Amino acid sequence: MRQSILLTAVLGALSFAQASYAAEEAKEEAKSDWSATGNVSFVSDYYSRGISQTWHKPTAQGGMDITHSSGFYAGVWGSGVSPNTYPDSTTEIDIYAGYNGSVPAVEGLGWSAGLYGYLYPGGSWKKYRASNAANPNDVLTPKGGSWDTYEANVGLSYGWLSGKLSYTLTDWWGADKSTGWDGSTKGSTYFELNAAYPLPWWDLTLIAHVGRLNVAGKLDKSFSPDGGVNLPSTSISGATNPDYTDWKIGLSKAFKIGATEGWNAGVYWVESDNSRYWGENGYGGTSFNGKGTSTKAQSKNLNDGRLVLTVGRTF
Repeated sequence: MRQSILLTAVLGALSFAQASYAAEEAKEEAKSDWSATGNVSFVSDYYSRGISQTWHKPTAQGGMDITHSSGFYAGVWGSGVSPNTYPDSTTEIDIYAGYNGSVPAVEGLGWSAGLYGYLYPGGSWKKYRASNAANPNDVLTPKGGSWDTYEANVGLSYGWLSGKLSYTLTDWWGADKSTGWDGSTKGSTYFELNAAYPLPWWDLTLIAHVGRLNVAGKLDKSFSPDGGVNLPSTSISGATNPDYTDWKIGLSKAFKIGATEGWNAGVYWVESDNSRYWGENGYGGTSFNGKGTSTKAQSKNLNDGRLVLTVGRTF
């Protein structure tokens, strides 16, 4: 009798242990459907699509991503930017979400689709001030809205090659009739091809990129919200078309520091054309932050070729 009771107790304990283990295993499997990563980095110059966003100065960046086994992804990312380009804003915050998938009929062929938002807290076209006016406090686009921009994107990838098309759902960085353009710039596009080819030496990866921006509008040189005193849509070059092609090439390397993994460093040459618009004599290269003198604007070649260094960690 005591043996039966003891045997029953032991079997019951084993059954409970097995049930508990199965429950924990099921819980772990459920958890494994989701994953989260974070990243931090430091760059010598923040180039986005071939244009410096930091007035050729270094900045820190960081973000967080979540992914699901179904292919869903979402994330947030931030970087410093220059108030010379985005008056009264020193930060860019990106939010994004979408899906990644594969094409069963072709091994190695993948697809992606998503939404992307660029946000500039505190920044607005209403704070755009003349960079070479006698009165630098003149607000040149008093009816302008925010810089915030939202895009939809679709892409394909095959092995180490990928391509993506981004389409603006809003005006391109707030460019419309109230900010000195010939109309709405919704529907602007950016097409890019990217390569990340693993080299056979020292765990290096060759990075290459080419992109093409096509803005659905041009500057209106006759725009003047103050009766002709200031003409914010003009520049020394007189260029009104911001479209350009940009390119990037370089090397990246993953490495460890002690027992800490997830580190990555890179060196890249980044550049784009259309210096008439994005150079120091063009509209895009001129400060929007009321800098300069009455005879000379504060400006820089924001598209010129630069060697950009990066170091960061994913965890």
